[in-house]
Amino acid sequence: MLLAGLLHLINHRKAQASYGRHMKPTAPAILVPARVAWFLQEMPALLMPLLLMHLSRQYSTMGRAILLKTFCLHYFHRTFVYSLLTRGQPFPLSVMATAGFFCLLNGSLQGHYLLHCAQFDEEWSADYRYTIGLVVFYIGMAINIHSDYILRNLRKPKEIVYKIPAGGLFEYVSGANYFGELVEWFGYAIVTWSLPGFSIAVFSLCFIGPRAYYHHKYLQYFQKINDPCFCTVVYFIPNFSYLRYRFYKEHFKEYPRFRKALIPFIF
Repeated sequence: MLLAGLLHLINHRKAQASYGRHMKPTAPAILVPARVAWFLQEMPALLMPLLLMHLSRQYSTMGRAILLKTFCLHYFHRTFVYSLLTRGQPFPLSVMATAGFFCLLNGSLQGHYLLHCAQFDEEWSADYRYTIGLVVFYIGMAINIHSDYILRNLRKPKEIVYKIPAGGLFEYVSGANYFGELVEWFGYAIVTWSLPGFSIAVFSLCFIGPRAYYHHKYLQYFQKINDPCFCTVVYFIPNFSYLRYRFYKEHFKEYPRFRKALIPFIF
């Protein structure tokens, strides 16, 4: 998973996965509604750990508790709450299938490790890493859910446009929802204190980091153009190239300089 994250980072330095505002100009043959796509692709990450619990005769009690309190909780929300509330654009089937395959592997890996491989002593729940990890995880999840709420309420029902978010951590970063998810996974890495936990945190950083950076660029250019009609036409054209982005960055200086892409005050 670490290698997959690094390869993704290298391969997506200049272009992001083709969904949402990064949809490629050549429309794919098959598109899946956003709610259906999110539901189907996130479901395997929830089902696999639960299936392993059901089929296992012996497993780590502490590992099971951590799995339910963190990993399964995250994917329960993504599968049954976020997917039903999102107002995003349809996904290419290939993107949904790739994400679903990753969730299948990730759910299997995290579930198998925590249930069958991890060796937690009886005092692990009193360990500072357990406490700090859970606190960090829940803070990240709260940030992520609140940021998604802000983004969702920027749009009216059935409206597919992008607007500049404000409020919460969006006052400090353009990708507050991404920041919250990163905090979640690093909290998970701390509470599990394991290579699989660290791997998903690093993979998320490699996947989310570049995407948050390009989102930041989008928001900068959107903010810097004053004509709403021009914004609507240019900002939402899928093949709006990076050269155009750079042009606006050089010619419009009004976007708040203190607002970072992903990590407040840093990046």
